[in-house]
Amino acid sequence: MTISPLRLALFLLVVGLLTWCAFEYQGNQLDVARADLVDAAADLHTEREAARLAGEQLAARDQLDTHHTQELNSARSQINALQLAVADGRYRLRIKAVCPAMPGATGAAGLADADTAELAADARPDYFTLRDQLALSRQMILGLQDYIRQVVQRTPAQP
Repeated sequence: MTISPLRLALFLLVVGLLTWCAFEYQGNQLDVARADLVDAAADLHTEREAARLAGEQLAARDQLDTHHTQELNSARSQINALQLAVADGRYRLRIKAVCPAMPGATGAAGLADADTAELAADARPDYFTLRDQLALSRQMILGLQDYIRQVVQRTPAQP
């Protein structure tokens, strides 16, 4: 059995066309894969940069937290030392007070040259609690202000 030259040419043309289509499809797939690889590399770079910035922010935050915690502990130890000194009698809590003159009063109506006013013994714990809460609030506010200035405002805008 012999194949006519026309059929052979037609068969070779179809095989060549199919081969060309297969190579063209593979070439397009290769181009798509290369584009995906470039996109993945760009995404990886972006994610690494974001991780680096997040690490820097966490380190800055931890440093601020350590600093303000140490200051708070120092203030609290000073308050405790003062409280012990008042309890021991080495210091006294005095109240600065001014008594306004009574209008139309003639003569001395009270004690002359009395000692300075002092905080009552049962009010002293409240005073030291108030000082402790004031120190805590102060360090919280300063810490948040530093966090905003040094961490939040330094962060570049995210896309």
